[in-house]
Amino acid sequence: MDTSDRASPASGSAGNSEEGARMNPYAGLVSRLRAAWLSGKTRPMEYRVAQLEALGRFLDEKNQDILDVLASDMRKPPFEVEISEISICRSELNHALNNLGTWMKDEHVEKNWVTQLDSAFIRKDPYGVVLIIGPWNYPINLLLVPLIGAIAAGNCVIMKPSEISKAAEKLVAEMLPNYLDKDCFAVVTAGVEETNKLLENKFDYIFFTGSPSVGRIIMTAAAKHLTPVTLELGGKNPCYVSDNCEVQNVARRVAWGRFFNAGQTCVAPDYVLCSAEMREKLLPALREAITEFYGPNPQESPDFARIVGDKQFQRVQALLSSGRVAIGGQTDEKERYIAPTVLVDVRPEDPAMQEEIFGPILPILTVANVDEAIAFINTRERPLALYAFSSCKKVLRRVLEQTSSGGFCANDTVMQMTLTSLPFGGIGHSGLGHYHGRFTFETFSHPRSALLRGAGRESLNNVRYPPYASRRLPLLRVATETRRAAACVLL
Repeated sequence: MDTSDRASPASGSAGNSEEGARMNPYAGLVSRLRAAWLSGKTRPMEYRVAQLEALGRFLDEKNQDILDVLASDMRKPPFEVEISEISICRSELNHALNNLGTWMKDEHVEKNWVTQLDSAFIRKDPYGVVLIIGPWNYPINLLLVPLIGAIAAGNCVIMKPSEISKAAEKLVAEMLPNYLDKDCFAVVTAGVEETNKLLENKFDYIFFTGSPSVGRIIMTAAAKHLTPVTLELGGKNPCYVSDNCEVQNVARRVAWGRFFNAGQTCVAPDYVLCSAEMREKLLPALREAITEFYGPNPQESPDFARIVGDKQFQRVQALLSSGRVAIGGQTDEKERYIAPTVLVDVRPEDPAMQEEIFGPILPILTVANVDEAIAFINTRERPLALYAFSSCKKVLRRVLEQTSSGGFCANDTVMQMTLTSLPFGGIGHSGLGHYHGRFTFETFSHPRSALLRGAGRESLNNVRYPPYASRRLPLLRVATETRRAAACVLL
């Protein structure tokens, strides 16, 4: 994620006492939501369904408002808003409503001999009061999708939308509370200072989407209360293109994934690795794809978004000095416009390779073969997504098996995000934890182990009580140990 969306480290601790409320402007809000959660209000399935359905009404009734605010913030095309913000939220919402009854059921588990007459299961308990901090690049999707899982799991939630996407923040803060139960859900608008104060409070779970630098700050604040976290961060997502592939298809799919939302997408392909021969084929194909998508002058296209703010524009514009511009490169600071751009002759030490680009710039680096590409990928931080294009399944399998990333997609980009059945999340530098579909429900649920034993049959327990006798050990082992299954050998 763009490093400009940052907060500074929080210090101190604010409890729920009167003194804490005077020192911390959010202590009262957190206390109110905690009281609602302790009352058990959010636990019944009927309540969760009602809140999820209310969230669905928000998406339906404020559809045009969502289109308008994202046009205001980033000049995001309505088509892109519909498929990447509204449709994804609706899909996640419907998936949760369709499956909530199943997800909430106790999961009965295997038992040893001594507990055969008892009941052993996993109860999916809500964590309590959770905090969701959203980013600016997909301010509806990346705030509401975690919210859907948090509601489904039975939590009370405080949401903090990004202050950088100002119009979207205003819409969420003013309109969303009208649809949800105000006793259990709240929206906080906050800049860096206020976010620090918010983080001083004790939450039962924190879900953050943003940059690795801010992720460290969130984790530090959470550590003071031993609060578990999910960190959805970013990274430089590699895209390997082998010599054996359909070049035109590769160009269109890579260009779409890179330049969607003007490149402000955490799972966008961040750079291409290919041979020098493939680069010469890929460049004209990319130029053709960009013209097909956005016309001869993308600045005039209604389908190409803008950089969200002046600070972000200046950061991305500075990266154009890396290597040599082969396609695009035009900028307009007044409009915060940066053309769809392809860079060549980029070196690993260039600025464009030192941070996530988060803009419409695609560097191409040359490698001799798939072995060199894998070695290059493995010398860098593990990315949020990794892409590979090849007509050879062996090549795709090698890249998948010999690298590590949050997610992997072969012969396309970004499309893995459309499946509620796949977990989405990073690894190492690109994040901690995962969500989407059932995985979001599980993220916001504590798997509480439960063993319900009978009150009688005390004579069966004598074998484990003092005074100990070694002759009882064989029986106790048989009663409690899991034995390895016998191997089955087919002759």
